[in-house]
Amino acid sequence: MNAEKQKLNLELTETLQKLLVKNYDAEKGFIKAMQEIEHTELRGFMQRQAVKRNHFANQLDKELHALNARPEGDGSLAADLHRIWIDVKSIISKDDISSVLEECMRGEKMSAEEYENALKEHDFPQHLRTVLNNQLSQIYHTIEDLQQLDDIAKLR
Repeated sequence: MNAEKQKLNLELTETLQKLLVKNYDAEKGFIKAMQEIEHTELRGFMQRQAVKRNHFANQLDKELHALNARPEGDGSLAADLHRIWIDVKSIISKDDISSVLEECMRGEKMSAEEYENALKEHDFPQHLRTVLNNQLSQIYHTIEDLQQLDDIAKLR
């Protein structure tokens, strides 16, 4: 592999690794939120989002293997702190669904920003660009859903 192609491969690998960790973080965050919410439908929503993020991670894992890279661990310190924040907020306001939804929304907005930056900064092969754009589109839909759920929660 020539030096230019090797450099591009390394950049793609690093970017995909970051997105992979972001998806592990999001999955854990939705699982944590699901544990904090007693409302059955909202628990189901959180569970579906966790499954979706697990699917995203599996897609990225497959792409990393295609680049002959070994996928990294299962999350970041920042996400651990975010989940602790969800814990603290839920203790302070046990029945405040809105607080948990807002934290989920904040996490999803951070994910969307990371995807946007990755797509702007790197020249991904078309098939990979398609995968990332599809994932980003689903993250946007989740943000919209969370906003609607939060609006409803605030009316209660």
